[in-house]
Amino acid sequence: MADQSPTTSQSSEISDDVVRQVIADFLALGHVDNIVAMVRQEPRYLAWTGQLLEDERYAVRLGVAVLFEHLTAICPEHLFLAVPGLTVQLCHPLARVRGEAASVLGTIATDEALAVLPPLLHDPSPQVVEVVRDILDSTGHG
Repeated sequence: MADQSPTTSQSSEISDDVVRQVIADFLALGHVDNIVAMVRQEPRYLAWTGQLLEDERYAVRLGVAVLFEHLTAICPEHLFLAVPGLTVQLCHPLARVRGEAASVLGTIATDEALAVLPPLLHDPSPQVVEVVRDILDSTGHG
């Protein structure tokens, strides 16, 4: 009887793009607790937060906001990992992405996260300006 074992090993690794899509899909379904567990196991996923805000599905973007509310209470020591990706989104062409990135940065509320917001007080979108003004006023950085 011939050996039926594979002669080549198959990689069991999943690409970051696939994981990021799974995170977005779980957020869209309201499974924030699953993403909290994933982030606690692999905090580097927080670096993708800015990209998640580009998702056209409102439920994904809402899920990001809820996720950060949970993470702020559970593991605030990892939130800094999201700041660079969110900061990039403050220049996004869509006002909703800029506003949501600012909102998540306001939830993170570290000095680093809040320091990038004042330039948005001159954003062309009045809604973005209002979000940023509210964040800066409520955190004493206004």
